[in-house]
Amino acid sequence: MKARISFALGLVVVLSLLIVSCAPAPAPTEAPVAAPTEAPVEVAPTEAPPPPPAPEFIEFGASIPMTGKYGSLGNMVLPGYQYAVDAINADGGIYVKEYDAKIPVRLTYYDDESDPTKAVSKLESLYSDQDVTVYLGGAGSDMHAATAAIAEKNQVPYCGVAFALWQIHQQGYRYLFSPFPKSPNQAKDVYEILNASIPEGERPTKVAIFSEATDWGKELGGLWEENAAEYGYEVVVHEEYAPRTEDMSGMILKAKEAGAETLLALPSPPDGIAMFKQMEELGWAPKFSLVIRAPEGVNWGTDMGTAGEYVTIFPGWHNAESYPGVEELNAKYQAEFGRPADLLTGPAYACVQIFADAIERAGTLDREAIRDAVAATDMVTVTGPVTFNEDGTGNVLNPLIQWQNGKLELVWPEDQASAELAYPAPPYEER
Repeated sequence: MKARISFALGLVVVLSLLIVSCAPAPAPTEAPVAAPTEAPVEVAPTEAPPPPPAPEFIEFGASIPMTGKYGSLGNMVLPGYQYAVDAINADGGIYVKEYDAKIPVRLTYYDDESDPTKAVSKLESLYSDQDVTVYLGGAGSDMHAATAAIAEKNQVPYCGVAFALWQIHQQGYRYLFSPFPKSPNQAKDVYEILNASIPEGERPTKVAIFSEATDWGKELGGLWEENAAEYGYEVVVHEEYAPRTEDMSGMILKAKEAGAETLLALPSPPDGIAMFKQMEELGWAPKFSLVIRAPEGVNWGTDMGTAGEYVTIFPGWHNAESYPGVEELNAKYQAEFGRPADLLTGPAYACVQIFADAIERAGTLDREAIRDAVAATDMVTVTGPVTFNEDGTGNVLNPLIQWQNGKLELVWPEDQASAELAYPAPPYEER
């Protein structure tokens, strides 16, 4: 029985082996094939949106005294603005990144007739009607004192020359900028220049100050007196007078009797003419006179004759300066007026240069951005290097100019001078 079972099991094993050996061999497993890589899809780069359409003009607005007591000053300021705008537009305008385009400048100005109330009204009209980007100032410290407040109210950057008033910059105004010498500079510079130019024993140390009874007159008159002793000068007479005073003989005689050798004053053009005509009549000829504003007019030399000779001025500029652009400015002025550029034309031209530079650096016509760019100005204009202090006053050259032989000469600084300082001024009868 056991033999049968063993035989059967053996038979099963043998048959199993036969079946396995006769079965077809399994097909070999192929290695997996990677799916073909698709070609990368090219995505078109995202295009920057086109810039907005540029405005037709960048609007510059100004209120200028073309007539009235400051008319002679305003008529020097306006050509500076116009020539600078013409030069910009001849090059296609100011490049503004926001629009990726050069945009021409349009200057709109009004004659305020030397009336601060009218000047305020004109600036308001420029803001509401023209939507001005910037304001260009007129001439005269009292005019700027009125109009700077409007610029602050409207938050429009304002650049003004032909005024030395310093206190207006101490009122926290953010939009007021003035690349022009201020009272603190003029109060010290006159003594420093005298001491550098005249030997100690020959200096005109006895000083008479005639202060106009205005904010600027009191400010500068006080600073002249305050600084005198430090530089070796004595104020022997300090008189105040109201604007448009006709009889100035009282203070002139006081100065003469006190032996004053230097006159420091800042009369308006009409008052300055009256002052010097009466000085000639009364026979008081100071050895040195610094008279701001009145002698800046081109007619001073012809209207005053020898009485107006030897007077010096701090006007902020002279056409003999050697900065870039002065030669071209003089040539253009000569072609139109028959003389090189007038004293206030250069500083006015510089204001437009400063605004154009600021707008390009700001890259926008946003007034706040332009204001910040003006504050960061560091450039060379036709008046020389310009930067601004936090209060909007400029760090600029303060040249001294003198009437000599009916002509305005640059006498300080020496490296820019067109003539030496003529000193002392002789008595009227010897001229």
